[in-house]
Amino acid sequence: MRQARIHHHEPRPRWQLTTPLSALWAPVRRTADQPSGTRGVRRHYAHGAPVLIIAVVAFLALAGGTGMSWLPLLAVGPALAAATSGPWGVLRIGALAVALGAVLGVHGGVPGTEQAIVLSALTAVTLASALASALRRRREQVLAAVRSVAEAAQHAFLKPVPSTVGPFQTAVHYSAAAAEARIGGDLYALVSTPYGVRLIVGDVRGKGLPAVGVAALVLGVFREAAYDEPDLLDVVHRIERSLARNLGPDDFVTAVLAGYPEDGRMELVNCGHAAPLLVHDSGILPVEPVHPAPPLGLRSLSGESPGLQHVTLADGHQMLFYTDGVTEARDHERAFYPLGERLAQHLSEEPSRTLAALHDDLLAHVGGELHDDAAMLLLRKPAGTAPAASTGPARPTGRSNRCASPPVGAAE
Repeated sequence: MRQARIHHHEPRPRWQLTTPLSALWAPVRRTADQPSGTRGVRRHYAHGAPVLIIAVVAFLALAGGTGMSWLPLLAVGPALAAATSGPWGVLRIGALAVALGAVLGVHGGVPGTEQAIVLSALTAVTLASALASALRRRREQVLAAVRSVAEAAQHAFLKPVPSTVGPFQTAVHYSAAAAEARIGGDLYALVSTPYGVRLIVGDVRGKGLPAVGVAALVLGVFREAAYDEPDLLDVVHRIERSLARNLGPDDFVTAVLAGYPEDGRMELVNCGHAAPLLVHDSGILPVEPVHPAPPLGLRSLSGESPGLQHVTLADGHQMLFYTDGVTEARDHERAFYPLGERLAQHLSEEPSRTLAALHDDLLAHVGGELHDDAAMLLLRKPAGTAPAASTGPARPTGRSNRCASPPVGAAE
């Protein structure tokens, strides 16, 4: 594999207005971050911790010979069990603590009145902990139901990407976050249209079902406009108009749209999103927008319009699109993930293999758990591919005032 020249870039989009944007979709959560065996071992130790605590307290009471001073600590067992076990499990731990408290009280010669007070306190803590455990279980069930609805919705609009689209080899990898808020607004779509291959990769501000709804809206408008509009900028305008009618005042979507209308030329429109990485003969180059545009939904506040940028994409070139969950992933020393450097190390002629290696390396960088969903979409133009056929009407001319930047790429 050739040595690639890395161009480091700032991982945060310049139009980012808040802390790292959303995370979304964890239908592959079970297989993404931790093996099920590891979770089972952790669950086993968590359930055994209350019993261990009760045993340690009993040992200290017997070894110290002053049983009464240690008896109140038996309440730690059922209190801790409320966080790891169900109501019946808490009651069993509490019964064990009360029984040991009675035995230790008799063994230590504790007066009956004092022992009754301690045992009553242990019983009260056990009942309160059982109630807390029942409420926790109920909240978990409600949260699981909400997540299942969100995941089903995301399955409906985040459609699988085929391995070949038009002249490109393609691959998508979605890494599910391990954080509690596992649903958010990352989005992607890749379609073949009469005007060539078109794609979008974006990130909705916020998390939860509202962000999922906005992502679905953006993808629905994109898929329709991508087939209808000859000009890629008109696709962006269609999305912007739809969001202006439906977004809240504080909502926005960072996105990069791309089109391949003719052989060797890629069009890009970047609306506040992370710069794609172009892999060409000279190395890896972040395609920064020449005239940055605000995220979708904020154009009315800034007054700036997006510009069309041309990139040379010859045979053998690749282009990686991604969300900020990749570049903003941190290791234990709080260092960002060096995507350009790692892409050069794992680059291959099969996009799926490249993204699989990047995914494994990303998990190793963060220590096994992602706290924000991370989407990556990779295009590769194999050598010897024929020009993409256009079955739609001819593209309009005379739009130079809307082309915000000259062509960039490996040929320059």
